Amino acid sequence: MTLPSGANGSISLVLDERAATRSGTLRFAGATHPGLMRERNEDRLHIDAERGLLVVVDGMGGAAAGEVAAETALAQLVERLERPTGTPEDRVREAIVSANNHIARLGRQNPAWEGMGCVLTLALVEKGVVTVGHVGDSRLYRLRDGTLEKVTHDHSPIGMREDLGELSEDDAMHHPRRNEVYRAVGAQLHGPRDEEFIELLRFPLTREDAILLCSDGLTDLVPSSEIERVAADHANDERTLVQTLIDSANAAGGKDNVTVAFAAGDRFAQNFVRARRRRLAEVGDAARAQRASSKGFWGRRSTFFVLGALVGLGAYAAFQLLEPRTRPAALGTVDAGQPPAQARHEVGPGRAFHTITDALAAARAGDTIAVHPGRYREQVRLEDGVTLLAVSPGRAIIEPPPPADGASPVAALVAEGIGAGRVTGLVIAGGAEAPIDYGIVVRRSTVSIENVEVRGAKVAGVSLEDAPGSALIASWVHDNPGAGIVVRGAKPLLVQNRESGNGRDGVVDSPPRPGGRR
Repeated sequence: MTLPSGANGSISLVLDERAATRSGTLRFAGATHPGLMRERNEDRLHIDAERGLLVVVDGMGGAAAGEVAAETALAQLVERLERPTGTPEDRVREAIVSANNHIARLGRQNPAWEGMGCVLTLALVEKGVVTVGHVGDSRLYRLRDGTLEKVTHDHSPIGMREDLGELSEDDAMHHPRRNEVYRAVGAQLHGPRDEEFIELLRFPLTREDAILLCSDGLTDLVPSSEIERVAADHANDERTLVQTLIDSANAAGGKDNVTVAFAAGDRFAQNFVRARRRRLAEVGDAARAQRASSKGFWGRRSTFFVLGALVGLGAYAAFQLLEPRTRPAALGTVDAGQPPAQARHEVGPGRAFHTITDALAAARAGDTIAVHPGRYREQVRLEDGVTLLAVSPGRAIIEPPPPADGASPVAALVAEGIGAGRVTGLVIAGGAEAPIDYGIVVRRSTVSIENVEVRGAKVAGVSLEDAPGSALIASWVHDNPGAGIVVRGAKPLLVQNRESGNGRDGVVDSPPRPGGRR
């Protein structure tokens, strides 16, 4: 049986059929709802218990384009996945690429559909193994041993920061740019082996496990802790589990279409509930033991510490009176020039550092330079192992000062000869008061540049030279009098970047060799 898709109202169905998997009988459930603020439901849901297939598609685009993209994607996916030829990995790749290229061509043929696309997550369960195909910010979770585990990655700037631990789940859920994605189905033509397009995953599904697929209409409003709780409360009733999650999203505002698909092994309910109770009990026992230990410690030793503190204060006062000129630094202070590993250095007005260059001079490998909103009139040279992060993406702007007479060409941000580094959220801006030849130069380095904006460079917005391990992701390179992105030597990873209004649009190989100055 197949769960129907495309309805504007909420639909749900529980199937109890034996899929071709060593996990025994799998129970399937799914539901989709337009939410409380959308007239159309641009989500699509498909469940085929006989083939062990679950699909969640979330359409994007103006007017009816989102619905067209989602419906087109689903039709192409089902058509390919119903033909059991090739390995599961090949079938999933070919199905998603077929959907992608079909949508891209339709968008080019019809001006009303220009820019349409979708994100999707699908799971194919065969012989006890789940093969996942994923593009965008819908999600797949695995439920096992009493915990909810996020398996897929969000292909979005905010989701990436959440996965890296730079944003909490709550901060990511409420971020104004939460719904921007740098991978989408239908944005451009792809081949089955384009590594930067499809996220393909495989893992075993035992009789004690379950998987949950959902659109961001759920995860933008319902935290993972609540999803886990609902799964535990309704582990024996898949229909109620799915519908409760839909209701939770609508109770939290229902600002988007919401879709949930669920599949569980025949031993999932008993195992998940028991394991979760045990885990929560262990956490509670540990917390109680900590409180008891703390209380008992102070109860037995408070007198000792009071006396010790008085003796210490007396000795310190005597030491100051006797040796006022030679006393050491106060106990517990840290030399500001030697911060601990993985420190965070704040840059901006009223912060610890006023310039990015000063913060980089104090940083060590593993540290983060957090750049607050403002304009920074300096050239920046990235240090090895350091992350350069705009606290508010798009509001921290680097504008180098004009070079002195005879100086080498100005590059606003340079990474040269470093083994690791990361730059995210910054704006590089050239202009009459800040003339730059290059926005960003990466030379013989491994650097990830994400969600940056580069404009106003006379020679090239971004120059990547002999940097095969580097990546330029979800960035906007525009209105540069010179080229947008230039590549010299081994090609780095270029994923979902936008280029517009450059003197020479597109990726240019073998550019002039850029210079740089400190």
